[in-house]
Amino acid sequence: MKPRKMIRYIHLVLGLSSGLIVFIVAITGCLYAFKEEIQGLNQSYRYVEEQTGDFLLPSEVQPIAEKIFPGRQVHSVGYGARNEAAEIVYYEIEPEFYSGAYINPYTGEVLKVKDFTKGFFPFVLDGHFYLWLPPQIGQPVVATATLIFVVLLITGMILWWPKKANVKQRFSIKWSARWRRKNFDLHSVLGFYTSWVVIVLALTGLVWGFQWFAKTVYYTAGGEKELLYQEPLSDTTRMATASDSENNLDLLWKKMKTKYPEALLIEVHYPHSESASLYINIKHDEMTYWRSDYLFFDQYTLQEVEPDHIYGKFENASVADKLMRMNYDIHIGAIFGLAGKVLAFFASLLTASLPVTGFMIWWGRKNKKKRKVPRVSQAKQPFQHA
Repeated sequence: MKPRKMIRYIHLVLGLSSGLIVFIVAITGCLYAFKEEIQGLNQSYRYVEEQTGDFLLPSEVQPIAEKIFPGRQVHSVGYGARNEAAEIVYYEIEPEFYSGAYINPYTGEVLKVKDFTKGFFPFVLDGHFYLWLPPQIGQPVVATATLIFVVLLITGMILWWPKKANVKQRFSIKWSARWRRKNFDLHSVLGFYTSWVVIVLALTGLVWGFQWFAKTVYYTAGGEKELLYQEPLSDTTRMATASDSENNLDLLWKKMKTKYPEALLIEVHYPHSESASLYINIKHDEMTYWRSDYLFFDQYTLQEVEPDHIYGKFENASVADKLMRMNYDIHIGAIFGLAGKVLAFFASLLTASLPVTGFMIWWGRKNKKKRKVPRVSQAKQPFQHA
């Protein structure tokens, strides 16, 4: 088998085996692209009338939150702009419980209680990550299909590479041709233009899909920390001497408000145990997360604790740390602002079309009708001598 024919065969087999999964992952990614923008338009409970008073302190929010879901531990409260509702989050791993509430940060009035696992976008995300299967099954299936898709992109580029006589043909779609030719052009030409963006989306997806891939990228880039989040611990020996004069989480909240007056979001996490640290997340950019500061403090001494993973203070992040932290923003295109998200949207949409047009090419060739040779009637046959 000649090399090009072998590559075509590999492309065909891998495409048929993963096409449906690629279609689902691509179309759900496309639908999820503008989640934040859409929610900002149709969720009025995220906003409040701006007032001149101060926000409620974390210690004042906690009893309000505990009344919403009695018996549930409050995970965090996020404070945004002065015209935005404070967002309370409840999160427990086993059994899974992921819900939230939006309250007026001035009065504590509950504006909305929400199950973060229900609704359109959680449904879409579940399909994107797990194909709506149990995570332990769906996640490796999606990761494997993404790896196969990377191979498909590479083999597709090789097959697309034009011969000298067909250079112009490979860059444009012949709309006047018959449907089979148009379908072939849609697959090969759009696949070529899309592949330069989609390969980045696929590789950033693999960072989540396989730990070995994430570690390879990170340590090759010179990383030296842990990739998995692990909360640093507080010194419990100092618990007895800790001051009770004011809630330490309130003190930190006031300190962060003063230190980061331009922050778009300050998310305060309540300690879930006596040894847990106080964790505060500071978001600086409207559309991206990679520049955020993740700060940890001993809950008894309020001394800052530097974590041994990549999610720490931004100014202490190495190039490799930043590369991994921006993985999500690259994956959704937000790293380049709104234009990047639009580009990722259309790239995902066109990617969803590739398994469809590819299947139609295969089906058309497989069921191609053989041309019938017209029979010459006996009466019109030339006279033959015996």
